[in-house]
Order: sequence, then structure tokens, then C-alpha cells
Amino acid sequence: MKSPEMRALIVEDDNSWQQIMNEILSDCGLEVDIAANLAEAIPLLKNKLHRLAVVDLSLSPNDHNNKDGLRVLDSVRRLDPNCRTILLTGFATVELAVTALTDFGAFTFLRKESFQRRQFKDIVNRILVSAPQMTDNNKISTIPISSLSNPNLSTAKNLLNQALIVEDDAGWRNILEDLLKESGFQVQPSTSFGEALGLLRRDKYSIAILDLSLNENINKKNNQTPQGYQLLEITKANNIPAIVVSGFSEPDEIERIYSKYSISAYIEKQSFDRITFKRILENVKIAYTATDELSALTEREREVLNLLALGLVNKEIADKLIISTNTVKRHLKAIFEKLGVHTRSAATAKVTSGNR
Repeated sequence: MKSPEMRALIVEDDNSWQQIMNEILSDCGLEVDIAANLAEAIPLLKNKLHRLAVVDLSLSPNDHNNKDGLRVLDSVRRLDPNCRTILLTGFATVELAVTALTDFGAFTFLRKESFQRRQFKDIVNRILVSAPQMTDNNKISTIPISSLSNPNLSTAKNLLNQALIVEDDAGWRNILEDLLKESGFQVQPSTSFGEALGLLRRDKYSIAILDLSLNENINKKNNQTPQGYQLLEITKANNIPAIVVSGFSEPDEIERIYSKYSISAYIEKQSFDRITFKRILENVKIAYTATDELSALTEREREVLNLLALGLVNKEIADKLIISTNTVKRHLKAIFEKLGVHTRSAATAKVTSGNR
């Protein structure tokens, strides 16, 4: 039996899509099994291990409401838990895509109408080079964004320079990636809503660079909220600083985006300036660094630091918190060590940066 790293499963009822997937996966060095429906997929999942599976949402040519693909995802999770799944669909709503990612553990989802071979191959290669994280129950473990909202200091430093780009134009994507790398970020580019949603679910990012006009024709066709706006809702909910780089330049709408989504900056493509962009990146990085460092403090240490930032001396802090001055000194020593500073003014500066 082949190792799971060398085998892939395709669950697709359309012969042409079977051929496309088979060709790409074979080019990636995988031996491929093909099933046309859930019944054919089950024995393959029981008898063989797979590194990844590509699953079509609808597995009935005569029923466009068919969602057997979700049943396949559930079967993969139970029978072959090390296998990463990619959901392929021609009509999935955002709500359904989120369900596939959150409830059924899909790695990402791709729309057939905007399918790109290079993008798909890049996703496959990322799966092949990544090591599955296992739980005690022998299932892949993913870390929800919410669980990282208050990381310890060492974790925060490891995640500090992770940047996500969501841009479907290759030229702009390359420009943004180069500038982010020059500014010291580790960059994860993505080209679609589905890919970005999967990345945001699995990883923690210190910044996100978003285009608002992702797949505009699909949004208009399905009468959906533009996908870039949906991603802004996610970044805001998870406290990820977001910079919008867009061709849209209507002043009232830009003001609304600042207000509703609390973005860090809005840059119009037609007036894009590299130096300005890098300056914005540096400001966001400074603010994010301070915020994550402060998250390492205990609640009492944060109270002491806030009073210190107001200009209070040790005795005044002690009186406010009803503790001894020696206790204040111990808290300040711990605060200085955690923030990597040596003076009261430097510690105060961290509070100022973190509250911007």
C-alpha cells in the first residue's frame, strides 16, 4: 500500500473534471484513485490512505441541489483523518463554504467557474509539504483563530510577521508580495475568497492586505455581498489589521469602510505609492507588536502599567490598587522583563502604541 503522501482521491461525477484533476495530481507525483459518488468513495477510504482528496459538492448530474460532497468530507474525516480535503463546486454559497471549512474540516474550497490550474497546483503543493498536526484521537488538529486571540509572548513573536495577501490579479499580487517581504513579513498569497477563508481559519496573521473586487462577476450573478467585504468582516472579528488596496475610489464608500470594518488603511491602486505603502506596513507592525506583547501581561500587571502610563509614581499606584509599594515594584520588574524594556518611559510607550 502506498503511503498517504503519495496518493490522492478524486470524488467527481463529471468525466472532464476527473481528467483535469487526475492530470494535475499526477503531475504533482501522486497516485490517483477516482470515485464518481459516495458509494464508490467509501471502500477507497477504508482500504487506502490518502494525502489529499478533491471532492465535488454535487455528485448527481440530474440534481443541482445535491450535496453529497459534504457527506464525502464527513467520511474522509472519519475514515482517513490524515487526508486533507479540497471542496470543488460550481455554485456553493458563502454559508455553505464556511460549513465545509468549519464543520467538515475542508482545507479550502474552489469554484469551478474561476478555476485556475496554477492556483490549484499551488494548493496541492502546500498540502504535500505541510505536516499534519495530530490529536490523541488520530485526527488532524487545526487551531481556530479565536484560540490565538491572547497568545503568550513566545507564540506572539513566532506569529508576528505573518502576512496574508488576498488579490486575484497576478501583477498586483506579485507587487504586494515583494513589498511585504522587503518589510520583513512572511507572506502567504491567495487568489480567492475560498482559499483566503481556509488560511484565516488555520493560521494567525499579523496583517491582511485585501482587494475588495474579488470575483466581481460571481458576486453580481449570485446577488451576494462582495467577497472582499466578507473577508473584512472576518479580519475585524479576529482583530487582524487590514489594509485595503483597491481600484474603487468613491469617497463616501471609503469612509464607510473605515468606519464599519475598522481597517488600518485604504490605498487606491491608481495612486499607489511604494514608499507610502511600506510606511503604513511599518506603523501597523509597531502597533501589532505592542498589542501582542501586552497580551503576555497578567490582569494585575496591566492595571499597574496603565496607572504608570498615567504618570503615577509607585506609592500612588499602590494606593490606587490597595497593595504595598514592594508589590508594585515586583509587578514593574515582571512587566519590564515581559516587554523587553528597562525604563518606565519605555514601558509607557508600549501602552501608547498598543492602544492606537
